[in-house]
Amino acid sequence: MTLTRADESQRTPYGLGALGGATHDVTNQPPHPAPYDASDDVALLEGVRREGAGWAEEDLRRLGRLAGSEEAQEWAEQANRHEPELRTHDRYGHRVDEVDFHPSWHHLMRTAVAEGLAGAPWADDRPGAHVARTAGGLVWGHTDAGHGCPTSMTYAAIPALRKQPELAKIYEPLLTSREYDPGLRVPAEKRGLLAGMGMTEKQGGSDVRTNTTAATPTAEPGVYTLRGHKWFTSAPMCDVFLVLAQAPGGLSCFLVPRVLPDGTRNTFRIQRLKEKLGNRSNASSEPEFDGTVAWLVGPEGQGVKTIIEMVNCTRLDCVMMSAALMRKTLVEAGHHARHRSAFGARLADQPLMRNVLADLALESEAATTLALRLAGAADRAVRGDSGEAAFRRIATAVGKYWVTKRGPAFTAEALECLGGNGYVEDSGMPRHYREAPLLSIWEGSGNVNALDVLRALGRDPATAQALFDELSLTRGADARLDAAVAGLEDQLAEGSQVTARRLVERMALTLQASLLVRHAPAAVADAFCATRLGGDWGHAFGTLPAGAGLDAILERSLPGRE
Repeated sequence: MTLTRADESQRTPYGLGALGGATHDVTNQPPHPAPYDASDDVALLEGVRREGAGWAEEDLRRLGRLAGSEEAQEWAEQANRHEPELRTHDRYGHRVDEVDFHPSWHHLMRTAVAEGLAGAPWADDRPGAHVARTAGGLVWGHTDAGHGCPTSMTYAAIPALRKQPELAKIYEPLLTSREYDPGLRVPAEKRGLLAGMGMTEKQGGSDVRTNTTAATPTAEPGVYTLRGHKWFTSAPMCDVFLVLAQAPGGLSCFLVPRVLPDGTRNTFRIQRLKEKLGNRSNASSEPEFDGTVAWLVGPEGQGVKTIIEMVNCTRLDCVMMSAALMRKTLVEAGHHARHRSAFGARLADQPLMRNVLADLALESEAATTLALRLAGAADRAVRGDSGEAAFRRIATAVGKYWVTKRGPAFTAEALECLGGNGYVEDSGMPRHYREAPLLSIWEGSGNVNALDVLRALGRDPATAQALFDELSLTRGADARLDAAVAGLEDQLAEGSQVTARRLVERMALTLQASLLVRHAPAAVADAFCATRLGGDWGHAFGTLPAGAGLDAILERSLPGRE
């Protein structure tokens, strides 16, 4: 039998004939979420204006449109799909210790640096410059978390580097540059630099005073050689690193460049890259130092005191990145719920799903609002406000403990809103879920931050006073908040390590509630106080009480509005 052209038109795959064809049309699946505006967040924009960076709003909106674009979202996906590759040697056998990244990584980095998300605020005299950077991170964080590591460390390195003015004079103008200039070359010959840090060693972890890397003075004042092995040093292709090592006078801070001023490679042997739970875009490494040249930063024996400003800055970024992750996954969950139907109605119209989304929205707004308040405190502290400096000292550790703790549970719930769709890699949600635990571990785990709060309270009574001064601004506005503040005062008297987590959790919740009572609509503040402080809440998201203003909360929080 010979098929005519008409017969051929009926042929289908696998010989199914005219009754074959596609098994079904794809229906009841949401469209791709991109493009969207990642800055379309009322709480974010209100906080930016309130904390003194309203002048940055136009740039923030532009960055938000880029962050939510198909192009930028593809950069993030590609940078995580094509992992960094370590090259220890070149083709001739020379040791090079370089890490190769996918072009999408460089697109992300170039944008972040150009938008001032690295060291740029330290060269910006405008009040609110540090707030603008944090807001930019909250928006650009909708792309990829991994490249936030080198930008964060570059931002944080500058106040520590200023402890050695002659080094700061050389490196600070390049660390505050808005030009991304990748590749290992003499630092002073580049258009812009990135900074990393190396504190953790395998035998010490957070107990950095037990570090065994040794620093030996040379004949040149301020110059040492290092010998040791660091356990976690992320972004090894940064140009310079702040490193802790044991000098004759005790644990000290050093500047280690990858390339020396004469153009030779400093000894920075990358033994391996870590196989991590979270993002795959960034490289985390184990470098070995052996005769590695380093410059002393700050006095010998005061390494922790010197580098602590770096830690304070990166802890703020942990809060920022957790809040960005919450907002990103909430946006994804809301988008899915608006376009997916089950049991005869859109998910977004079903009461129980609305409860889940509204509960997530409360958590997200509280995290964003606190992140911006901490950024405002940092901005005013670096400009000489002693009260804000005291508030920053305690509130950053409190926020870092609590917001990063909420991230994994939040992300898991947002993923569940997508059901099975959220469990597959194509959705992007597994990548966000794997990333969420990092931010509680980075820059001190939960216990480290809780104990740091106790330490601050014990050493500097001004920190407690600064916290209660902040809380007093809402005295009488909500009985549940007043009761929580009174209970917090009683808990402070204990000062026990055993109950430190309970204390810090209560501090965080009262602080978030106070900010929402002052700045958020009544429906948001009331629902937060009723649940997080009043106890009218379950043990999972989606357990808001029947009287909660779900419609008002969702109308405020979801992009594009309901």
